[in-house]
Formats: sequence, C-alpha cells, structure tokens
Amino acid sequence: MEVQSSSNNGGHSSFSSLRVYLNSLSATPSRLSRRAISVSTSSDEMSRVIAVSGEHMRRTLRWYDLIGLGIGGMVGAGVFVTTGRASRLDAGPSIVVSYAIAGLCALLSAFCYTEFAVHLPVAGGAFSYIRITFGEFPAFFTGANLIMDYVMSNAAVSRSFTAYLGTAFGISTSKWRFVVSGLPKGFNEVDPVAVLVVLEILRIFPHRRIQSTPRGFFPFGAAGVFNGAAMVYLSYIGYDAVSTMAEEVENPVKDIPVGVSGSVAIVTVLYCLMAVSMSMLLPYDMIDPEAPFSAAFRGSNGWEWVTKVVGIGASFGILTSLLVAMLGQARYMCVIGRSRVVPFWFAKIHPKTSTPVNASTFLGIFTAALALFTDLNVLLNLVSIGTLFVFYMVANALIFRRYVPVGPTKPWPTLCFLTLFSITSLVFTLIWKLVPEGKPKAFMLGASAVVAIAIVLIFQCVVPQARKPELWGVPFMPWTPCVSIFLNIFLLGSLDAPSYVRFGFFSGLIVLVYLLYGVHASSDAEANGSFGVKDGQVMKELTEV
Repeated sequence: MEVQSSSNNGGHSSFSSLRVYLNSLSATPSRLSRRAISVSTSSDEMSRVIAVSGEHMRRTLRWYDLIGLGIGGMVGAGVFVTTGRASRLDAGPSIVVSYAIAGLCALLSAFCYTEFAVHLPVAGGAFSYIRITFGEFPAFFTGANLIMDYVMSNAAVSRSFTAYLGTAFGISTSKWRFVVSGLPKGFNEVDPVAVLVVLEILRIFPHRRIQSTPRGFFPFGAAGVFNGAAMVYLSYIGYDAVSTMAEEVENPVKDIPVGVSGSVAIVTVLYCLMAVSMSMLLPYDMIDPEAPFSAAFRGSNGWEWVTKVVGIGASFGILTSLLVAMLGQARYMCVIGRSRVVPFWFAKIHPKTSTPVNASTFLGIFTAALALFTDLNVLLNLVSIGTLFVFYMVANALIFRRYVPVGPTKPWPTLCFLTLFSITSLVFTLIWKLVPEGKPKAFMLGASAVVAIAIVLIFQCVVPQARKPELWGVPFMPWTPCVSIFLNIFLLGSLDAPSYVRFGFFSGLIVLVYLLYGVHASSDAEANGSFGVKDGQVMKELTEV
C-alpha cells in the first residue's frame, strides 16, 4: 500500500519523519514499478519541467558561442591532460590515430545528441533524452554517471593544472603535493593547488626514462591504439557540456547542429595536429605523463624559456576547459533536480544570474574534494567508462525514439534489435581482446562483423521508422547510431579491470540513492502535483520557443 503523509505545505512527503520514511521504504517495490520507467514527454520537458526552476535561463547564445564553448571545453582537457599519459602508457606515436578514432566516435555521438537537442532544447542533455525515451530510472542512472564523469574529469584537469603551473615556475610537481601515509595508493597524494583552482573557478563561476621500450609508430600494436583511444575519449566530453546549453540558445534549430558537430570536428583536427607535434618533439618513452608539452623542452639548451611559456599557456587552457565543464555539470544537476529524484534545491535558478548557482556550488566543492586526493590515472580511466556508457545510451535512445511509435505500441522488435546488436558488438570486442592472434581469431571477428551487419539490415527492412524529424535528423538511419553503439562498446573493452570495479561501485551507489531517496521523492512530487505549472503564461512562452 502506498504511504502518504501530510507535510507543512499540505502535500505528501515521505521524509517528514523517520517513522513515515521507514513506512515509505516498505512501499518501494510499488513505487519503483510505477516510477522507474515512467516516461516524460517533450512538451512536458519544454514547459512544466522547466517552470519548476522558477526563473528562466536566458536564450542569448548563438552557434559561434557554442563552437567557442566546445573548443574551450575540449582542448584544455585533451591536449594538456590525457595526451601525455595515453601516449606514454598506451599508444606511443600512434596517439594521433587514437585521437582520430576517438574523434570519429565522438562525432557520431554528437550527431545523436544534436537530433535530440534540436527537438528538445533544454539543459538536461543526456538525462532529458533518456527520460523521454526509457524512463526515470535509466535517465537518473545515466545522468548521475555523467555528473560523476564531469566531477572526476574536472578533478583530473585541476590536478594537471598543478603540473603545468609547476613547469611555468620551474618547480617540480612533487613540491606542490605531499604524500599522506596510510591512504591507499592513487588517493594518497594531496594536491592543495588543485583545490584552490577549483574554488577560484567556482568563485567566478620527476619523470624517468624507461629502458628497453618498444619502438616504431605502433610500439604497442593495434591494441595500444584502441587503448589510447579509450583513454583520450574523455577529451571530447566538452561537447556534451555544449548540449546542456541548449536551453540558452537563441535559435536551437540552426545553432545547435553547427555548434555541437562543428566544435567536435575542429577539435579532432587540433588534437591530431598536437599529437603529431608532441610525437615529433621527443621519443614517447620520455614524455612527461602529467605535463607533456611544457616538459618536452626541459633540459634543452636555450629552450628552457619555452617550458615556462607553454606551462603558462597550458594553465590558462586548462582553466577554460574547467570552466566549461563546470557549466555543464551544474545544468545536469539542475535538470535532475527538476525531476525531483534529487533535492529540489538543486533546480533553483538564481534570479540575477539566471544560472543554477546551488548546483554549481555543491558540485564545485565535491570536485575540489576529489581533486585534493585522487590520482590522475584513477580519474581518467573511470571518466572514460562513464563517458562511453552515456554516449552508448544516447545512441540507443535515438534509435528507439525513431522506430517506436508514440502511445500504446509494441516496442519489442526495436528492443530486441538493440539487445542483439549490443551483444554482437560485445562478442566482437571480447574476441578482439581475449583470443590469441591467428586465423581462428580473424575468422571469428569476420563472422561477428557479418552477423552485426545482417542484424542491422534485417531491422532496417522489417521495422519502419515511426517518426522522422521535422527540423534536423541524423543521416543514414539506423547505421550512424549503430556504428556509434559498436565503437562505444569496443572502446569500453579497451579499459582495465580496476576501472570496471570502480565503475561498478559508483553505479551501485547511484542505484542505492535512487532506491532510498529518488523514487520516493518523485512519487511525492507526483502525488503533490509538483510537476505542474501554476503560471499558464510561463507554459505558453516556453512552448513557443
């Protein structure tokens, strides 16, 4: 039986007292069955859900603003944070190929994002796209993972800022950090500078040469190239932040496609050029993983000044990346707050700045706490998993939206297709990863590829598109999102086992938060009518956008 209790405002609250909350927990199964896959509609997201925040975000951005935000959000994180580590540990000089692969994967995902963003120009990004497709819990799980990606990515970027700032002043990174004995490895190097830089952004809104290493352009083979691609993929998370700005775009139909896809294409070219230049500066086994470009000139007669110049420039580049990412993560938390699966306090828009100040403050402090302790390598791999998972979910959601009609329908043909295609992609990935080299491996990979192509062809011939976009749509359906699904799964298979353990741990926490808080808070909001809008003019204005 559903438990309801009066709150001070005359509505229902599962959290009014400990006794009421404990009784509410007994209603979790019934609430879960009703709320977990409850699907929002595009019109609701554009009217009632936005109005929950009270104040509006102002629509003032154009396509060139989005491209600027995208470049600023991606370049700082990619060039100065992931490049050195991925080249030194995974790909060597072939890091340029890794960036090209990751860029292709990001561009395909950007197409999927763009179709959703044009038709649903709200700040929720992937959370809103999944919510109108698969329901509340899948959306919360995806959105929470993405927020963790942003927080950890920002923590990683801020720790890299310390390394580049050190090279700018000629001070070793070890002098800026200190080790705390007793803490586990990867969480025992305290970085006060990283905390200070995050808090400042919030206020304004010894390497050694490894001997006997492989040589050549592909020192670690094809596996190294894809391992590098998986690691540098988080470099493209900045375009996701651009999609969260959709609620503030003046003309979503024209500006979003150019802003999102254009920024990814430009940044991919820049990444490849920077990777080539770094590989030509010095052997990959001499690259400093934390400050690759500035450290490349260290010890060179007459070129020490370049180290300081690059260090200063990289520090500013990292700050721009950090700023854009913090804008994106705050807007995600704001929209999740609108859905009431996290406290409504996060959804409030400040009346003077027209921005989600509460969400920005909370996530900024959380980011600073992670940046204080957590090692860069721990952060990068965990962010890569979360980013690939979110982009995988968005591609699946796009196919589902295109091929499943609105209203009472049978979604099983499309769901079966998505499941079969994902399983086939996973089988291909496991064969690539686990089976020894030889003819049997080549045969199995070829067979898996043929099966995957056949599944897509059969689906395309048997299941017609239920809706075609009126404004902007992904071309070559369903092939484009299917290639995105395959590449995301394939790159996920390139990451290490400890990263999956950490991902499982955080995913478990997300599920626990939803079961203990989210499903009850959204049930209360449903019972109170809190998703409704009292101001009819607000709904009219937002619907007309």
